[in-house]
Amino acid sequence: MILKITNSARDYAWGSHSLISDYLGVEPTGKPMAELWYGTHDGSPAVLADNPSKTLLQQLDGQPLPFLLKLLAAETPLSIQAHPNAAQAKAGFARENAAGIDIAAANRNYKDDRHKPELLVALSDGFEALCGFAPSEQIILTFDALASVADLKTEDTLGQFTDIVESDGVEPLFDLLMGLSVEAAGELELGFAAAAKKAREVGFEIQSLELIYALHELYPGDIGVVISALMNHVRLAPGEAIFLPAGNIHAYLAGLGVEVMASSDNVLRGGLTQKHVDGVELQSILDFAQAPAKILAPKSLASGLFAYEAPVEDFLLYRAELTGSTVMTELNLPAHAVFLCTAGEVALSNSIGEREVIRRGEAAFMAKDAKTFTLVGSGTVFIATSVS
Repeated sequence: MILKITNSARDYAWGSHSLISDYLGVEPTGKPMAELWYGTHDGSPAVLADNPSKTLLQQLDGQPLPFLLKLLAAETPLSIQAHPNAAQAKAGFARENAAGIDIAAANRNYKDDRHKPELLVALSDGFEALCGFAPSEQIILTFDALASVADLKTEDTLGQFTDIVESDGVEPLFDLLMGLSVEAAGELELGFAAAAKKAREVGFEIQSLELIYALHELYPGDIGVVISALMNHVRLAPGEAIFLPAGNIHAYLAGLGVEVMASSDNVLRGGLTQKHVDGVELQSILDFAQAPAKILAPKSLASGLFAYEAPVEDFLLYRAELTGSTVMTELNLPAHAVFLCTAGEVALSNSIGEREVIRRGEAAFMAKDAKTFTLVGSGTVFIATSVS
């Protein structure tokens, strides 16, 4: 079975008004177009293109896909966040159910009992993200630059922060920051931002300083601005990717990408947001390891076919680059799959004789009743599936 699927854009406030429409050649909605979901998650289930009243989940007789494929377009930063592992999600979901917290409540942390590892591939040039805790020496470099131009109170605070990071790493400092009152957090953030502005003016060329002030202009008084100085700031070229396992602290900042994840909506936030922040619960699921962010280059499997490798079974992600003379024949289909065309036009066919054409901005579902599939055409298509 091959079926074209479609969906409406989620209009989250951080979404771009133009990235998706310009890249895919679709009509803008006049609202932010933040995400397009291609999957069965009940937060925004895909529908059949020729029968929009029927969801893909209904077509599959209520059997959900283990993964969710998305287009994501950020004009302003998403919240600083992390996702639980499978055991944490199961326990947290049961705990909040037992406490009687409504599934739609603003203070609900766990919307389901599943983990949410995710992988993002950049489509736009210079996709920006915060990803994982930075090495101590990188954090201290930022603190030293800020301290050199800060007022006395902020300079003293930064000295204390440096001592903590040098002796015990990032975890106790993160604990301290998340425990501040709203008033204390706001005062600290304002001191950081003022120092970042001065440091830039006197010529410090440290990436995190520019980011601190840029985030301050969007989220003045938010402790997430300070937390950003503890994290790796990465820029991805088109085709490069980052993998975000359970417990990884991260925030997408700007750009267009294709994202695949386990089909879950569990998000624990730590800042840069007006939504619910539960610092205690966030700390309980975080991985406080410090290391430079790993940017993933795709692995070439064959001419024009690339794999993005992640240590999970929920999803597999491939990118096929086809020219007019390219034919990719009898590729293995281990499970149900979703195909998203981001450029050109590609014909999909399978081993049981079915065929469908998808053009830029279109997507299709292919059922696992076929064992192999073939791609023909000229364009780019992302293929999301799972191990089984």
